[in-house]
Amino acid sequence: MFRWRLWWVGWGLWLCAAGAVSAQQVAQVVDIPTRPGVTQRFLYLAPAAPRAAVILIAGGHGGLQMSTAGDVRWGADNFVVRTRDLFARAGMAVAVVDAPSDRQTLPHLNGFRQTPEHAKDLKAVMQWLRAKHTVPVWLVGTSMGTLSAAYVGMTLPARDGGPDGVVLTSSVLVAAGAKGLRPVMEMPVQQITMPVLVVHHTQDGCKYCPYDQAVALMDKLSAASAKALISISGGMAKGDPCHEWAYHGFNGMEAETVTRITEWIAAH
Repeated sequence: MFRWRLWWVGWGLWLCAAGAVSAQQVAQVVDIPTRPGVTQRFLYLAPAAPRAAVILIAGGHGGLQMSTAGDVRWGADNFVVRTRDLFARAGMAVAVVDAPSDRQTLPHLNGFRQTPEHAKDLKAVMQWLRAKHTVPVWLVGTSMGTLSAAYVGMTLPARDGGPDGVVLTSSVLVAAGAKGLRPVMEMPVQQITMPVLVVHHTQDGCKYCPYDQAVALMDKLSAASAKALISISGGMAKGDPCHEWAYHGFNGMEAETVTRITEWIAAH
């Protein structure tokens, strides 16, 4: 009988803890002013006492078309969008950014990711998070989102309101043929002085994201105060090799990938 009572007490405590965690992670949509006449929308969620904050930058054209209720009309399956709860459960305050208000139609962030205006929009989100939480703020980009994260890390040091670190997952590393696009390997990323984490699937089949170039990227990150390459293997691949349910999107390996990212962030 005593063990039975203990089991019920333990189960009750677990339910209370689970409810508390869930309540702490209720998402809200935030709109903040950035440039004259422009606002930046993002989906925010966080545990009660985050150990760091992450700004999650989706790939593709980056126009999530997020409603005021938080519904994502495009890109809901993108790696960093679909794993936002995993980042929060790992102790991260999370901001999933949409395209700004002046980029809400095609081409959205295409042709805009490597511009001072884009950096200013993301800087405003970083300022908002730092006002909310006294923790380091990191940029986490995936696929085309790595062009945003690398550019901001390169042009906006932490002392000027830039990120405390950058995570590049499934990086676009070779020319994708888009006008004005510089893949990460053609950017002067040796200018990045903050910590940089590169995360890549060893079987990434996207022709713009070969694994061997992710290995080569580490040599270019010569000024980073800390750097590492996390190689992910396993999972499954379905559909277009450059899309979210291929190895490119860490399909089946989401939990391990997020855990390894957040542990590295917490250590740096």
